[in-house]
Amino acid sequence: MKTFKLFILGAFLLVFSFSKAQVSVNVNIGAPPVWGPTVTTEEYYYLPDIDSYYDIHQSQFIYLNNGSWIRSRSLPRRYRSYNLNTGYVVVLNDYHGHNPYTHYKNHKVKYYKSNNNWEKSRRNDEHHDNGNHHGNEKGNKKGKH
Repeated sequence: MKTFKLFILGAFLLVFSFSKAQVSVNVNIGAPPVWGPTVTTEEYYYLPDIDSYYDIHQSQFIYLNNGSWIRSRSLPRRYRSYNLNTGYVVVLNDYHGHNPYTHYKNHKVKYYKSNNNWEKSRRNDEHHDNGNHHGNEKGNKKGKH
């Protein structure tokens, strides 16, 4: 009987020590980027100024490249002077799926380009600035639509 009690006590101590040794890791996967509006269940942003999307859960940009939609962790070189912190961001709360660009024609018409100064600045930079590119300083126009 004494052996049985020692066994139970040992098992209890073993379980207790393992429960204390557990480590909790909280990784914030799929969180909105710092430049985007806070969302709860939405999956995508549309960036009208650069005709691109952002997949919140995959942390990927989706943009057109030679007629094909590309997913990438970063924007392509042609958008290097675009400032995500001041750009217009539309939360797509009416689409759930894997290919938001299937509605690209509608999004392009529905959500105007608010940042035309960036587009003009980009063209000027390409022709006159010899590679010194500056981000847009226009006011922040983030919003949920």
